[in-house]
Amino acid sequence: MLVVCDTNVLVSGVLNPDGPPGRIVDLVTANLIQLAFDDRILHEYSAVLQRPRFGFRPAAVEALLAYVQLFGTRVTALPMDPSRCPDPKDLPFAEVAVSGSVDYLVTGNTAHYRFLPNYTALVIPPAEFVRKLAEQGS
Repeated sequence: MLVVCDTNVLVSGVLNPDGPPGRIVDLVTANLIQLAFDDRILHEYSAVLQRPRFGFRPAAVEALLAYVQLFGTRVTALPMDPSRCPDPKDLPFAEVAVSGSVDYLVTGNTAHYRFLPNYTALVIPPAEFVRKLAEQGS
């Protein structure tokens, strides 16, 4: 399964491994789901994960990003109309999701992506994503 994870999901998953975002990070690192990304997304992941307030070890951040690059899917994203996107920082995630034909865009900010085509089928919060995966596995 190919997904785009908004930075908030990745950071929340590393901070709190017991919640749904943590389960998603586990699924990524177990290679049970694959992250779609481009250079902009990797740059944002890196910049946010390295913020001192989180206290993540630089080596751990580098290892996670290397894993994403090695086992994820790099997407060459076609540009979308930025005027449709309420938060310009969300545009790379939307573009990769659409261009990469991902199964889901997982985010804690689903309202930011209402402009996407097929919004209701594509954009999903972490808890719902984990629930759907559990239902598929049973």
